[in-house]
Amino acid sequence: VQLQAFGGGLVQAGGYLRLSCAAPGLTFSSCPVGWFRQAPGKEREFVAAIAWPGGRQYYADSVKGRFTISRDNAKNMVYLQMNSLKPEDTAVYYCAAGRPSPWIITTSSEYDYWGQGTLVTVSS
Repeated sequence: VQLQAFGGGLVQAGGYLRLSCAAPGLTFSSCPVGWFRQAPGKEREFVAAIAWPGGRQYYADSVKGRFTISRDNAKNMVYLQMNSLKPEDTAVYYCAAGRPSPWIITTSSEYDYWGQGTLVTVSS
C-alpha cells in the first residue's frame, strides 16, 4: 500500500497550508495515522497522530496549538491543517498509517505504510 501525500508548497511565515493524505487500498478509518517531517540534514521527526476509534490526537510540542490532524472517514482521507507557519516548519512531510489498532503511534518504526512526501517551504 502506497499512501499519497499532497498539498505542500511555498508559503510565507504566518501563513497556512493543508496537507492531505490518501490511501488507495487501505481503509483509513480503522488505522492509526500520523504525520512526520524531515528537514534538510535532520532526522525524520514526529509531527501529529490520530487514533481510531474516537479520533484521539497527539502532537509534537513544536506544533501544538498551530497544527491540527483530522480524518474524513467517508472520503478515506487524513489531513494536516498547518497554521501560523514558521520557517522552521520547512521540511518534507510524510503521512504514515499503521495496521488496524486503537493506539496512537508516535514512533516512525511502528508504522507500516508510508507516502512519498510533500515539500513545505516557509519563507521568512
